[in-house]
Amino acid sequence: MNESSKESNGSNVDDFVIGIIGMGDMGKMYANNFYKAGWNCIVCDRPENFDSLNDFYKDTPVDVVRNGHFVSRKADFIIYSVEAEFIDRVVAEYGASTKVGAIVSGQTSVKAPERVAFEKHLPDDVYVVSVHSLHGPTVSPEGQPLVLIQHKSPEWVLRKTEEVFACFRSRYVYLTYEEHDIVTANTQAVTHAAFLSMGTAWNMSQSYPWELDRYVNGIEVVKCNIALRIYANKWHVYAGLAILNPSAHAQVRQFAASATDLFKLMIAGDYEGLKERALDGRRKVFGYKDGVEPGTNGEKSERTPILLSESLLDRFSLHQPSSQHCSARNSHLTILAMVDCWNKLGIHPFDHLDVAGTPLFRMWIGVAEYLFRSPERLNIALESATHDLSHRSDDTEFVVATRGWSEVIEHGSFNHYKAKFETTAKFLEPRFEEAARMNKEMLKVIMESGAPKTVKTPPKEPVSLPLLK
Repeated sequence: MNESSKESNGSNVDDFVIGIIGMGDMGKMYANNFYKAGWNCIVCDRPENFDSLNDFYKDTPVDVVRNGHFVSRKADFIIYSVEAEFIDRVVAEYGASTKVGAIVSGQTSVKAPERVAFEKHLPDDVYVVSVHSLHGPTVSPEGQPLVLIQHKSPEWVLRKTEEVFACFRSRYVYLTYEEHDIVTANTQAVTHAAFLSMGTAWNMSQSYPWELDRYVNGIEVVKCNIALRIYANKWHVYAGLAILNPSAHAQVRQFAASATDLFKLMIAGDYEGLKERALDGRRKVFGYKDGVEPGTNGEKSERTPILLSESLLDRFSLHQPSSQHCSARNSHLTILAMVDCWNKLGIHPFDHLDVAGTPLFRMWIGVAEYLFRSPERLNIALESATHDLSHRSDDTEFVVATRGWSEVIEHGSFNHYKAKFETTAKFLEPRFEEAARMNKEMLKVIMESGAPKTVKTPPKEPVSLPLLK
C-alpha cells in the first residue's frame, strides 16, 4: 500500500471512526474514554450481548452494531479487545472485512497469538500497531504505561496511534512483540502466580488470614488486598497471560521451585542456608551491600523506596487486631520466594517497573523492597522461617499451591485454570466489596510514592526501551 492512503485515512477528525470489537470491561473503558474525548466510536460484542450493550450506550453517541463485520467495514482504527485465547478465531471471522487503509490494533495481554492472527488473517492493504494498557479497567489510564508495538506500518501510522490515545494521558512505552511478552511474563505472570497461590492456600486451610492477628499489619495488608483484588476479577484476565505467553511458563515454574527449595531449608532448620539464598538475592536483585540499609549511616540510596513505612498501610487492613501487641514476626515465604525467583532468572524488577510496570507490580516490588532493604527486617523473617512454627502450616499450604498452579499453567488447561480460580474466588467473595474500597485507596497511596507525577511526551522516533533478561 502506498503512502497516499494517509490522506484518506481519517485526516479529518470529524470523519475518523474508532472501532472496538469485544466490549468486555476493558473494551468499555476504551470506548468511554474515546467518545468522551470527541472521537466517533462504533463497537460490538457477541451477538447475544447486543441488546444489553445497546441499552448501556443508549444515551451516548457510541454506535453499537451487531458484529465485527460492521465495525471492520466502517472504522479507520480498529481495536480487537478480546481474550488472547480467542483472538485467532475472531480475527479470522472479521479480518477480511477490514476497511482499506485502516489501522488495526489488538489489546490482548499476550502478543504472540495476536501477531500470528494478524499476519494470517488481515488483508495486505491495512496497517498494524498493537497496544496494551498495563492496568485494569477500574484504574485511571492517566500516567499508566501504554505499550505501542509498531508492526507493518510506517511512522505516520504510529503518530496517528499516539494521537488517538492522547486522551488517555498514558505514558507510551515502545516495545516489540517479543519484548512485550517477556516484560509481561516477568512482571505480571509470576506476580499473579504468587497471589493465586496465596488465595488457594487460604482456601485449602479454610481460613481468612486477615481475621488472624498475625496477618493484619503492614506488609500482610498489601498481600491480602492484592490477592483479593486478583480473585475479584475474571479468571480469563490471568489465564491467557500465563498459559499462552511463551515466556511465562519458565517464570512460574521457577517461582514454584524457589518456594519449594526455600521451604525445604526452613523445615530443616537451616538458617545459614536460607540466609545465604536471601542475601544473594538481596545483592543481585536490589544491589544492596550486606548488613547495610541504603539511606542510613551515610549509605547512599539510588532511588526513593516505594513503600516508606508499614504503618502507612495499617489503616487498609480488613480486620483490626484484637491486641495492640500482635506479633509482626512472619516467615514471609511468599516474598522470599519471589526475590529468589527473580535472582535465579536474572530478572531486574526495577528495570521492568521503569519500562512497563503495572500498579499491582509496583505494590509487589514495594513490599519486597521494604523487607529486603532492612537487614534487621530480613533477618527477623529468616529467623521466623527456620525457628518459629506458628506459620509452618500456612507455608506448607502455600508451597503446595505454587506447585499446583505451575502444573496447571504448564499443561495449558484453561478449564482446569478456570475451575481452580473460581473455587477460591467463591471462598473469598464475601470480602471482595470491602477489599475493593481498601485497594483503591491503598493503590493511590503507594502510586503517589515514587510514581511519575506527569505524563512524558513520547519521543519523535519510537525506541525500544532497554530490557534485561
